[in-house]
Amino acid sequence: MTVSESPYSILIVEDEPKLAQLLIDYLQASGYQTHWLADGAEVSHCVKQQHYDLILLDLMLPVKDGITICKELRQFSDIPIIMVTAKTEEVDRLLGLEIGADDYICKPYSPREVVARVKTLLRRFYRPQDIVQNEKLVVIDEQAYQIQYNNKILDLTTAEFRLLKALATQPGKILTRDQLMDHLYDDYRIVTDRTIDSHIKNLRRKLEQLNDQIEFIRSIYGQGYRWETQAYRFR
Repeated sequence: MTVSESPYSILIVEDEPKLAQLLIDYLQASGYQTHWLADGAEVSHCVKQQHYDLILLDLMLPVKDGITICKELRQFSDIPIIMVTAKTEEVDRLLGLEIGADDYICKPYSPREVVARVKTLLRRFYRPQDIVQNEKLVVIDEQAYQIQYNNKILDLTTAEFRLLKALATQPGKILTRDQLMDHLYDDYRIVTDRTIDSHIKNLRRKLEQLNDQIEFIRSIYGQGYRWETQAYRFR
């Protein structure tokens, strides 16, 4: 595993060490964090346990091929996937995209082209320019149990407001359902995971009214929820 200072983490799934190292070098030079897997059998487990922003997925892998992995990932994740393969037949290209891949690169490739595709896909999926432009435009009003964004006001229930406050005051940190339960009620009533998920679902639906281009709250599979931007201040 290699790490740099970028907020974006790229999972490279490639069984040829020299090619993998080449991608690592170019991606790190562009400021991305990288993690390398040579075995396709480990991919789904790693994606469930660790956050990645994009996957470079080789088609021909030992134990489990890229198409099978892509199908598995699409059952629980919408993470951007770029398929990488030496097969150039049109049927393979179409199959790769139809099973959930977002882009397709054929070997031999230019590492600079791969980096360019990665940048393009990340911009399309995560729209970082929106987050920057809207920084600190979410106002949390603790007295009125309201949030305001770009002159739009949302009224929240007590439970929704407390969940939002717990998440927004710790941007980028994953909070488990158990941790969120501690913020929900003052009377220590029994609350199930399903109750938390229901409140988060309602809260997300309301947040979409503020800006449907920003994913304010992200689900982290098997772990909990995370506030995705630092775009808030208290009133």
